[in-house]
Amino acid sequence: MPRPSAAKFDAVSKQHDERQVAAATRRLVLLNEKADGLRAELLRLRRELAEAQRDIRATRGAQLLEANEQLVLATLRAQTIAETAVHHEEELARSSKRDTLTGTPNRALMLDRLETAVAMARRHGTRIAVLFLDLDHFKLINDTLGHAVGDEVLRLAARRLESVVRESDTVSRHGGDEFLVVLAEISKASDAGLIATKMLSALATPARVGDHVLRLSASLGIAIYPEDADDAATLISRADAAMYRSKRRGRGRFDFHEEEIATACSPTPTKADAAQQPAMRDEMTLAEHELVPRDLFEADEEFVKPALTAQELEAHAEEAHRRQIKFLAMVAHELHNPLAPIRTAAELLKRVRTDEPLLARLQEIIERGVAHMSRLVDDLLDGSRVSTGRFRLERSTVEMAGVLNLAVETCRPAMDARRQHLTLQLPPGTLRVHGDSVRLAQIFINLLDNASKYTPEGGEIALAALVLDQVVTITVSDNGIGITAGALPHIFDLFVQESRTLAFHIGGLGIGLAVVRDLVEAHGGTVVARSAGRDLGADFVVTLPLADRPAAADLRGVT
Repeated sequence: MPRPSAAKFDAVSKQHDERQVAAATRRLVLLNEKADGLRAELLRLRRELAEAQRDIRATRGAQLLEANEQLVLATLRAQTIAETAVHHEEELARSSKRDTLTGTPNRALMLDRLETAVAMARRHGTRIAVLFLDLDHFKLINDTLGHAVGDEVLRLAARRLESVVRESDTVSRHGGDEFLVVLAEISKASDAGLIATKMLSALATPARVGDHVLRLSASLGIAIYPEDADDAATLISRADAAMYRSKRRGRGRFDFHEEEIATACSPTPTKADAAQQPAMRDEMTLAEHELVPRDLFEADEEFVKPALTAQELEAHAEEAHRRQIKFLAMVAHELHNPLAPIRTAAELLKRVRTDEPLLARLQEIIERGVAHMSRLVDDLLDGSRVSTGRFRLERSTVEMAGVLNLAVETCRPAMDARRQHLTLQLPPGTLRVHGDSVRLAQIFINLLDNASKYTPEGGEIALAALVLDQVVTITVSDNGIGITAGALPHIFDLFVQESRTLAFHIGGLGIGLAVVRDLVEAHGGTVVARSAGRDLGADFVVTLPLADRPAAADLRGVT
């Protein structure tokens, strides 16, 4: 067989190579087509993933927005309920603390103010005077001229007594035709005698009541703290006894509890004094014997005992009612406190992205505020607490440094907005107190908030803690508007506010410091307010017993 030529072999080899190249080219085209398909599929999947992520964000954003709207609505409803409750409790408290006829403080409020005045006098080493006043011939006026005239006489007497005393003093209708007056601070006993003389003179000024012209007279007794007694009840009792001694000696007079003082200071009878009773007789066109019937001055023993019992029952009822009003008012006031962080957190939720760590912080604030409100509502619904007027305390060992830092953190935004400078001084180591951490924080939040409200922009505020023996003394001080001498004895009373403080903030009810006092006392401590006067700043000093004794150390300052 003949062998193929080299040219033919090369042609066959070339054809084979071309077929292989063509086959490889076709495979490459197929691979490229598959790669393009995979790239398109990957792009589609990426688009779908992006769309899914956008849908998820939009859904969660919508859910957060809806939750935020619901939270804001719930907050507004809670605020409306709280404001309504505060309004009703304020009206009820005002009516329960005032005599409905004369508008003067009732017996329960007067006793509270007198006890406060005694405490302040004991602390500062000053004197106070208690004046017990009984209108002469009031039963005769009431029976002869009618109850309407009698009521107007009582209102007239209250107005004239108030016109004589200072703003820091208190005039109260004690019952019937009796009035109790507390002179919050006197330098010597004769000052009370001077005020008593002015009172009797003011009452003796003729006045037209309806169709009648009357000249009133009264018998008055005076007791001085601390010479005559060192407690409110005994001061009232001894002033009452001095009043009856004065009445037996003659109408229109006053006597001190101490006979020696009474002899030296009681006014000498004058012709005008002797003429008061006939003048009243002429103006009322009554017979002389009708003015001083025996049964106006003497009472049968069997009548006196039931009357005293009724007065005691009335006093107990007023005190129980006062505690109920005080408790409900404090709860309504505290319902406002958790609303602020909840409202702030709700506003911030509108601006937060779902992947921000701030979301967890805001949720924590909301949960804590809601838990606080729930606890307050539980207290409000707990009928057994109404009779005592105290909040439930969940006691544990509390580190006061954390409590004070929380109070500062809560109040600092308001201080920063007013450009106020805060100085914090805490001793190193532990400050353990056995108490309720929420309530302890509330004490210092209230005090710091008050300091900020009543300190002008750029002012100075300080919070300092000092350990001595087994107690920690925490002082909140400022260089703000201060407290006047007249307001200082009543600064912790419920609903008490100076008129000039209204220019510094709106909406306060004068409850915060009453809450502070009760919570401090519930923890076995004391709170005292100090001020040198108007525009000279104020200090609030809280003393609490420690659960254990921390190591002694110097203060460290933080600003």
